[in-house]
This record gives sequence, C-alpha cells and structure tokens, in this order.
Amino acid sequence: MIWHLIAALFAGLGAAGIGLILRLASGKRLPRWIIPACGGLGMLAYQIHNEYSWFEQKKTQLPASAEVVAMEKGQMFWRPWTFAFPMTTAFTIVDRDSMAVSREEQDRLIEFILYRFEKEYVDQVSHQAYLMNCATREMLPLEGESRTPATEQMRRVDAASPLYEAVCENA
Repeated sequence: MIWHLIAALFAGLGAAGIGLILRLASGKRLPRWIIPACGGLGMLAYQIHNEYSWFEQKKTQLPASAEVVAMEKGQMFWRPWTFAFPMTTAFTIVDRDSMAVSREEQDRLIEFILYRFEKEYVDQVSHQAYLMNCATREMLPLEGESRTPATEQMRRVDAASPLYEAVCENA
C-alpha cells in the first residue's frame, strides 16, 4: 500500500512538471493553476490505471494450473468512471493441481478448492473445499479439517459454466 502512495505521489509530481513545462512553453500565458491541476490529474490517472490493472496483475501472480472460473465487476459512486466502465472487484479460481479424483460406482467425484480474491483496501483471499459429482453436476462444500460434506448446501452447476468445465472436463 505504501508503494502505491509513493507511486501516486511521483505520478503527480511528473504531471505537475509537465504542467510547468507547458506554462513555460506558452510564455506564461497559461494560468498558474495549471500546474497543480496537472499534478492532481496525474495522481488520479495513476489510481485509475492501478484499479483497472488489478485483475491482470493478480492473474499473472497465479500458478499456471490456476483457472479463472468467475469474475465480478462492480460500480462505486465514489469512482464515477466505473459507471461507464465497470472494474473487476473480485474473481474466483480453481487450481487444477489441487484436484483429487475418485470414483464411486458410475460417478466421478472430484474434490477441489475454490479461491476467491476480492479487491478491497487490503486484498482479501478466501478458500473453500468442494466436492463435485460430474455425472449429476451436483456440488457441495466440505467443512472443517475433516472435510465433512455439508449436504444442506448442495447445489446444481450448469453444464456450460466455466466452473464445471474447469473441474470435470479438464480433470
């Protein structure tokens, strides 16, 4: 977080320097307020770039076996540009290397972990183990260290969903 603050400060100083050069190049015909205005716009531009590149930056930090299965885009009133261009605020991945495949009669059961990344003041990462029956497309969470199935939370997954494709078709 401190590095983003320092980077924003230097982006503002650089943009203010550009404003100063423009003022001097115009023979001081541009108003003096152009310098701090350019500085503020430079810091704002850095912040917008940082927010919109968060998802791609996080994706490059993931292992090659990780596959993004869901993304959430959001809008915030204190970031009015997100109403025109919503930014990615959270995404979910499944790590293919952590999958455990087992067979029970005719059904193929796959145990996997879903990781959820959320963009907040400090990035949040949460994970949950799941068990999916690929034949019936039923998925249920596994709770605790013993990985006890929570059958009351069972849900069906659509066959065309990226989660089903990542878990059952690529496993």
